Amino acid sequence: MEKEKLVVLIGPTAVGKTKLSVELAKRLNGEIISGDSMQIYKGMDIGTAKIKPDEMEGIPHHLIDIKDPMEPFSVAEFQELVREKITEITLRGKLPMIVGGTGLYIQSVIYDYHFSDAPSDEAFRLMLEKKAEAEGNESVHLELCKIDPVSAERIHPNNVRRVIRALEVFHCTGKTINELQENQKPELMYNAAVIGLTMDREILYQRINTRVDLMINEGLLAEVERLFNEGIKDCQSIQAIGYKELYEYFSHSISLEETISQLKQNSRRYAKRQLTWFRNKMNVDWFDMSDVVNTGMLEKKLAEISTHIEGKLQIKSNT
Repeated sequence: MEKEKLVVLIGPTAVGKTKLSVELAKRLNGEIISGDSMQIYKGMDIGTAKIKPDEMEGIPHHLIDIKDPMEPFSVAEFQELVREKITEITLRGKLPMIVGGTGLYIQSVIYDYHFSDAPSDEAFRLMLEKKAEAEGNESVHLELCKIDPVSAERIHPNNVRRVIRALEVFHCTGKTINELQENQKPELMYNAAVIGLTMDREILYQRINTRVDLMINEGLLAEVERLFNEGIKDCQSIQAIGYKELYEYFSHSISLEETISQLKQNSRRYAKRQLTWFRNKMNVDWFDMSDVVNTGMLEKKLAEISTHIEGKLQIKSNT
């Protein structure tokens, strides 16, 4: 059976994915699926750099604003939703494009990783569910910290189902979820062109700092204060960069100046982690965006990337 065609556009925060993806979608008759684990949340617009309606330029965007901030969201759920969207878009005669920077989530979609294949132990799972109910979510999360700190850092304590599943996998196999995945030899699920955008580190860091200032000017404080005042806390969504720092500010822990400085630093560190992840975990065709400083240069880069995709997927663009 022929694999579905797919474009994946990845890269660190502030590298220029949003604008480029819309222009590419116009050329390639594409629809965009958000590959960002936080843009799924309603009311979290500025801090997640969510695309504005007028910036979409008529290109359909999927998996944005589908969850309330208190709701958990797992890699497995993302995998299922995105794979459904890819098929829907393909059946409409359009080209599906995943655009974002959440490496683990995107990797789970395009490679054949199985989240449910590890053995289970219902009695063990029920015991942990009772423990969480009696002693609180933190009690089972602490158990995970002891045996699998990598997963514990990635899974919020309130996402009890995932915490318990990670403990169950270790209980049944003696291996962490991470170790099991590393031992798998995943197959690419799609006829995919995986495009990575990169940039000179200093230029990227300047863009990140500028973006944070712009977010503050656009009303990030008011956005986060509203969530804070609504009592939205101790949940996965508020762990996003830009929200967790400002929650400390609204809790009177640190000054605004210190908060903004910390937000910029955390964003730069996140960009570095994103690049490391993509380079180590995925087979990516990289394109340097350092010279894209005006419209003319963007057009040149667009032509270069779309030609590459056309060749790889054997398709024709609209230009």
